[in-house]
Amino acid sequence: MSPTEPASAPLLEVSGLAKSFGDHEVLRSIDFTLHAGKVLVLIGPSGSGKTTVLRSLNGLEQPDAGTISVAGGEVEIDFGLPVPVGKRLALRDRSAMVFQHYNLFPHLTVLQNVTEGPIVVQKRARADAEAEALALLERVGLGDKRDAYPFELSGGQQQRVGIVRAVALRPQLLLFDEPTSSLDPELVGDVLTVMKELADEGWTMVIVTHELVFARQVADEVLFLDGGVIVERGAPERLFTAPTQERTKQFLNRLLFPF
Repeated sequence: MSPTEPASAPLLEVSGLAKSFGDHEVLRSIDFTLHAGKVLVLIGPSGSGKTTVLRSLNGLEQPDAGTISVAGGEVEIDFGLPVPVGKRLALRDRSAMVFQHYNLFPHLTVLQNVTEGPIVVQKRARADAEAEALALLERVGLGDKRDAYPFELSGGQQQRVGIVRAVALRPQLLLFDEPTSSLDPELVGDVLTVMKELADEGWTMVIVTHELVFARQVADEVLFLDGGVIVERGAPERLFTAPTQERTKQFLNRLLFPF
């Protein structure tokens, strides 16, 4: 696995992101930047807008307003204007999503799931894509599962395949949407270990998670969202030990001391 090269300018710039579903405002003027090789973690209660942010970065959701710029403006979208399909596809090409519920193709083997994107979408040679996929599967301890189907795997194994599938696309930005929330507690560690290795290798990542110990280990910055706004942001050492906003304190206490 090899990350994108660091750059002096932010790899990702988000400004004024807003989204409503009917009368419900999901996002209200979200702003942040992210440099290559850094990890941004989004925390907050359910319905706070975290997943909508991720889906907007991946082109799966179209905000009502705001801008997203990737790689110093190589891809830049102003959602206050009509957005051509080509621009949304270009945004999607820069990132890869790891979903909460795995989203593997049930009719494809593990190897086919990993190579589908590189071969079909990116038009890479099958031999090269398969060789890289097999190396990645070995890295996460699934080399012997290349011919297995998703239903033959545990949830943790499926999620590790999902991570490999994302990495195999060689994206500039890896997006994780609650990647451990559907797993049995004893399977969480294997997935978090893989993610920690990716962070250590310098991949640029945006992670939505409730795993606060993990977030403190890997994050360069943490954003606490509630009600579609960023209530508080900061380095994990500061935000998790000395939050300044009362709402942040309430949320962290509820997660750390649920009873």
